[in-house]
Amino acid sequence: MNYHRYIPIDVVNGPGTRATLFVSGCEHKCRGCYNATTWKPTSGHPFTQEMEDQIIADLCDTKIRRRGLSLSGGDPLFPSNIEAVGRLVRRAKAEAPTKDIWLWSGYTLEEMSSQQLDVLAYVDVLVDGKFVQELHDAKLVWRGSSNQRILELKDIFARMQQAA
Repeated sequence: MNYHRYIPIDVVNGPGTRATLFVSGCEHKCRGCYNATTWKPTSGHPFTQEMEDQIIADLCDTKIRRRGLSLSGGDPLFPSNIEAVGRLVRRAKAEAPTKDIWLWSGYTLEEMSSQQLDVLAYVDVLVDGKFVQELHDAKLVWRGSSNQRILELKDIFARMQQAA
Protein backbone atom coordinates (compact mmCIF):
# COMPACT_ATOMS: atom_id res chain seq x y z
CA MET A 1 0.00 0.00 0.00
CA ASN A 2 1.02 3.57 -0.59
CA TYR A 3 -0.08 6.71 1.22
CA HIS A 4 -0.13 10.36 0.25
CA ARG A 5 -0.03 12.16 3.53
CA TYR A 6 0.14 11.52 7.23
CA ILE A 7 -1.02 14.26 9.60
CA PRO A 8 0.09 13.41 13.15
CA ILE A 9 -1.99 16.19 14.75
CA ASP A 10 -5.26 16.84 12.94
CA VAL A 11 -8.43 18.60 14.13
CA VAL A 12 -10.35 18.53 10.82
CA ASN A 13 -10.92 14.89 9.87
CA GLY A 14 -13.18 13.64 12.65
CA PRO A 15 -13.93 14.73 16.21
CA GLY A 16 -11.18 15.89 18.54
CA THR A 17 -7.46 15.77 17.92
CA ARG A 18 -6.56 12.86 15.66
CA ALA A 19 -3.83 11.17 13.67
CA THR A 20 -4.92 11.05 10.00
CA LEU A 21 -3.62 8.89 7.16
CA PHE A 22 -4.54 9.53 3.52
CA VAL A 23 -3.91 6.34 1.53
CA SER A 24 -3.43 5.94 -2.22
CA GLY A 25 -5.77 4.02 -4.49
CA CYS A 26 -9.41 4.66 -5.38
CA GLU A 27 -11.54 3.15 -8.11
CA HIS A 28 -14.52 5.49 -7.60
CA LYS A 29 -12.93 8.54 -9.24
CA CYS A 30 -15.75 10.83 -8.12
CA ARG A 31 -16.23 13.97 -10.20
CA GLY A 32 -15.22 16.95 -8.06
CA CYS A 33 -13.08 14.90 -5.64
CA TYR A 34 -10.75 17.21 -3.72
CA ASN A 35 -8.19 14.42 -3.38
CA ALA A 36 -7.94 13.15 -6.98
CA THR A 37 -4.13 12.91 -6.71
CA THR A 38 -4.65 9.89 -4.42
CA TRP A 39 -6.56 7.77 -6.99
CA LYS A 40 -3.55 5.95 -8.44
CA PRO A 41 -2.54 3.10 -6.08
CA THR A 42 1.17 3.58 -6.82
CA SER A 43 1.18 7.32 -6.13
CA GLY A 44 2.59 8.79 -2.96
CA HIS A 45 4.95 6.94 -0.64
CA PRO A 46 5.26 3.29 0.35
CA PHE A 47 3.50 2.54 3.65
CA THR A 48 6.35 1.09 5.70
CA GLN A 49 6.62 -0.60 9.07
CA GLU A 50 8.24 2.62 10.30
CA MET A 51 5.18 4.64 9.29
CA GLU A 52 2.85 2.13 10.96
CA ASP A 53 5.00 2.29 14.12
CA GLN A 54 4.88 6.13 14.03
CA ILE A 55 1.07 6.16 13.80
CA ILE A 56 0.78 3.79 16.78
CA ALA A 57 3.32 5.84 18.76
CA ASP A 58 1.36 9.01 18.02
CA LEU A 59 -1.90 7.38 19.14
CA CYS A 60 -0.22 6.34 22.40
CA ASP A 61 1.47 9.72 22.97
CA THR A 62 0.57 11.13 26.39
CA LYS A 63 1.92 14.66 25.72
CA ILE A 64 -0.33 15.36 22.74
CA ARG A 65 -3.41 13.29 23.38
CA ARG A 66 -5.34 12.15 20.37
CA ARG A 67 -8.93 10.98 20.41
CA GLY A 68 -8.31 8.59 17.55
CA LEU A 69 -7.21 7.62 14.07
CA SER A 70 -8.80 8.78 10.82
CA LEU A 71 -8.29 6.86 7.57
CA SER A 72 -9.11 8.53 4.26
CA GLY A 73 -7.68 8.70 0.81
CA GLY A 74 -8.00 7.55 -1.87
CA ASP A 75 -10.01 4.79 -0.33
CA PRO A 76 -8.72 2.77 2.64
CA LEU A 77 -10.91 -0.14 1.47
CA PHE A 78 -9.55 -0.16 -2.10
CA PRO A 79 -8.70 -3.85 -2.69
CA SER A 80 -4.91 -3.46 -2.60
CA ASN A 81 -5.15 -1.48 0.68
CA ILE A 82 -7.18 -3.99 2.67
CA GLU A 83 -4.26 -6.02 4.04
CA ALA A 84 -2.21 -3.05 5.30
CA VAL A 85 -5.23 -1.08 6.56
CA GLY A 86 -6.52 -4.22 8.30
CA ARG A 87 -3.17 -4.73 10.01
CA LEU A 88 -3.07 -1.07 11.09
CA VAL A 89 -6.59 -1.00 12.58
CA ARG A 90 -6.09 -4.31 14.39
CA ARG A 91 -2.85 -3.03 15.88
CA ALA A 92 -4.40 0.34 16.79
CA LYS A 93 -7.23 -1.41 18.67
CA ALA A 94 -4.75 -3.71 20.45
CA GLU A 95 -2.20 -1.05 21.44
CA ALA A 96 -4.45 2.02 21.80
CA PRO A 97 -7.81 0.49 22.75
CA THR A 98 -9.33 3.72 24.04
CA LYS A 99 -8.87 5.50 20.69
CA ASP A 100 -11.66 5.56 18.12
CA ILE A 101 -11.11 4.83 14.44
CA TRP A 102 -12.96 6.67 11.67
CA LEU A 103 -12.76 5.50 8.06
CA TRP A 104 -13.99 7.21 4.87
CA SER A 105 -14.85 4.98 1.90
CA GLY A 106 -16.62 5.43 -1.42
CA TYR A 107 -18.12 1.97 -1.01
CA THR A 108 -21.42 1.75 0.83
CA LEU A 109 -21.70 -0.68 3.71
CA GLU A 110 -24.21 -2.76 1.74
CA GLU A 111 -21.85 -3.32 -1.21
CA MET A 112 -18.72 -4.24 0.76
CA SER A 113 -16.94 -7.56 0.40
CA SER A 114 -16.33 -9.88 3.34
CA GLN A 115 -12.68 -8.74 3.39
CA GLN A 116 -13.74 -5.10 3.66
CA LEU A 117 -16.23 -5.96 6.41
CA ASP A 118 -13.46 -7.79 8.30
CA VAL A 119 -11.51 -4.52 8.42
CA LEU A 120 -14.61 -2.62 9.57
CA ALA A 121 -14.90 -4.92 12.59
CA TYR A 122 -12.10 -2.75 14.08
CA VAL A 123 -13.53 0.60 12.94
CA ASP A 124 -15.87 2.68 15.11
CA VAL A 125 -17.31 5.06 12.52
CA LEU A 126 -17.65 4.63 8.77
CA VAL A 127 -18.40 7.53 6.45
CA ASP A 128 -19.61 5.68 3.37
CA GLY A 129 -20.66 6.43 -0.18
CA LYS A 130 -19.17 8.14 -3.18
CA PHE A 131 -18.85 11.89 -3.28
CA VAL A 132 -21.61 13.24 -5.56
CA GLN A 133 -20.83 16.76 -6.69
CA GLU A 134 -24.51 17.59 -7.31
CA LEU A 135 -25.23 16.72 -3.65
CA HIS A 136 -22.27 18.70 -2.26
CA ASP A 137 -23.15 20.78 0.79
CA ALA A 138 -20.46 22.80 2.54
CA LYS A 139 -22.56 22.79 5.73
CA LEU A 140 -22.22 19.04 6.17
CA VAL A 141 -19.87 17.88 8.91
CA TRP A 142 -17.24 15.21 8.05
CA ARG A 143 -18.74 14.42 4.64
CA GLY A 144 -18.85 16.16 1.31
CA SER A 145 -22.22 15.24 -0.15
CA SER A 146 -25.61 14.51 1.38
CA ASN A 147 -25.75 10.91 0.12
CA GLN A 148 -22.79 9.98 2.32
CA ARG A 149 -23.64 8.48 5.71
CA ILE A 150 -21.91 8.62 9.07
CA LEU A 151 -22.41 5.13 10.52
CA GLU A 152 -21.69 4.01 14.08
CA LEU A 153 -20.54 0.49 13.28
CA LYS A 154 -20.84 -0.99 16.77
CA ASP A 155 -24.62 -0.54 16.66
CA ILE A 156 -24.92 -1.78 13.08
CA PHE A 157 -22.84 -4.92 13.67
CA ALA A 158 -24.81 -5.68 16.85
CA ARG A 159 -28.09 -5.52 14.88
CA MET A 160 -26.60 -7.69 12.11
CA GLN A 161 -25.60 -10.35 14.66
CA GLN A 162 -29.07 -10.31 16.22
CA ALA A 163 -30.67 -10.79 12.80
CA ALA A 164 -28.40 -13.73 11.92
